[in-house]
Amino acid sequence: MNLIPPPEEVMDILTKTEAYRRGHFIYPNGKHASHYFQMPLAFRQYDYARILSVGLSRMFRMEKAIAKRLPDVSIVSPSPGGIMVAFGVREALSAQQVYWAEMENGSRQFRQYLASGASFPAIVVDDILRSGRAIRETIDLLKDMGTEVIGIGSIMAFDNAPTDFDGVPVKSMLKFEVNFYDTEEEWRASRNASDVQAEKVRF
Repeated sequence: MNLIPPPEEVMDILTKTEAYRRGHFIYPNGKHASHYFQMPLAFRQYDYARILSVGLSRMFRMEKAIAKRLPDVSIVSPSPGGIMVAFGVREALSAQQVYWAEMENGSRQFRQYLASGASFPAIVVDDILRSGRAIRETIDLLKDMGTEVIGIGSIMAFDNAPTDFDGVPVKSMLKFEVNFYDTEEEWRASRNASDVQAEKVRF
């Protein structure tokens, strides 16, 4: 049994659970792609959720600078989609706290009054890292609270996603090569496909 699942095992889990889908997808920004990840589908099944979150937690535990701070740390998710990851990592690391940011009035925020009790250094985790915007905004919120960020990670990351934030490296178990196209014609030409039905995805 691997302490940290290799990339092929992670992809196998995402494929089996249909968290990874192939087809013709139109993203909210209008881009076209042959892939779409809906990571919560992999976390509906406890055994898979445990494999993924424990695997990520071990990547943090292997780093001495983080391991020596345990268990007096917080596990923080940038969004509701990463909450399941945050709770799984928290359990595996026996961390003291877990909390998350949410979108409110068009901006990412923590719940009211949370700052008064968030006193531990933070490990920021998410299910998937795309542009890095959510993690960036969450780190900024944490810094505004005076919270030190000692670790950052995601189950998987796009290959063009940021590899660090303010010098803190991003840990992930799977890197995925992405190809986005501006128009449907460009996508079809790249795949030599004419009969694949396009599907719009919400986020």
